[in-house]
Amino acid sequence: MSEEQRDFEERVRELLAEDAYTIRPSTVPYPEIRRRGAVERRRRVVAAGAVLVTLAALPVGAYAVSGGGSGGSSVADAPSVSATPSASATRSPKPTPPAGPARPATDGQLLDGITFERAAEAVDQCLAYNAQFTHGPEGMDQDLGPADSYRIILAMKSTGDSNAPGDGMFVVAVKKDDPAGIRMICNIRDGEAQGLNIGGADTYPGAPPVLADLNGGKLYQQSVLDRGNWKLPFRWGVIGTFKPSIAKVTVEYGGVTSQAVLDHGWFVASGVLERQVIMAPRIRGYDAGGELVYDSDEDSSYQQTLP
Repeated sequence: MSEEQRDFEERVRELLAEDAYTIRPSTVPYPEIRRRGAVERRRRVVAAGAVLVTLAALPVGAYAVSGGGSGGSSVADAPSVSATPSASATRSPKPTPPAGPARPATDGQLLDGITFERAAEAVDQCLAYNAQFTHGPEGMDQDLGPADSYRIILAMKSTGDSNAPGDGMFVVAVKKDDPAGIRMICNIRDGEAQGLNIGGADTYPGAPPVLADLNGGKLYQQSVLDRGNWKLPFRWGVIGTFKPSIAKVTVEYGGVTSQAVLDHGWFVASGVLERQVIMAPRIRGYDAGGELVYDSDEDSSYQQTLP
């Protein structure tokens, strides 16, 4: 090595020794790294919280977060959930209406503004009235059965008289599955059953094709105590049975003729008297061809005059 080379090398060493602390790599910025790390962690926590809030706003079980090909996320479609319960879940079942008597064949058998509901209630009252005597002397107790075993055939106003003062209503009901069975005529006054007549179809061998009810007089006459001095106008009714050969029944009373309703083997007629009478209703029966086959004026078993 030449003298010049040695001098150059020593000069370099001196320079390096002089700048040992001047020419050094910069220190690692640990505070800045820590600050940036803390900021990054807070950013991730906020982002994660936002995702949770979004998921909480969705219906349970109706979401799915997945990574797509572009790195994004998607929320699966979900059926809407109503905030209110469905009507079918909260609707109470309709109560079953209580069993009761059957309706008459026509609404025209419910007279004087008496509704079917009121007439059905009267049947219940009459059966309860009868139950009061089920422990009476022998022969007086009779189980009439439940209300739903009956059919109402007539309901009308009753006019009070000297024997039974006070206006009220009559209801007539018969066994609906046994036309020849029990028939009851009940009087309701002051909201309570005041009298009850129990009978049945008056059938017998050789009976005429039309038969007025044996105890039906209480429906078309006032007390014998008031003979010739009835309260007018007076609502009246006539009931009875007929054979299948009969197609039409008429009832004449007080000079006015009414056509009866034929209701499951029973005929029912009604009207209003405007004057005092002494003759009982006249009943006629006709066959399908319109021929007169029964006339109460020719029936020796029928009482043609009022008592």
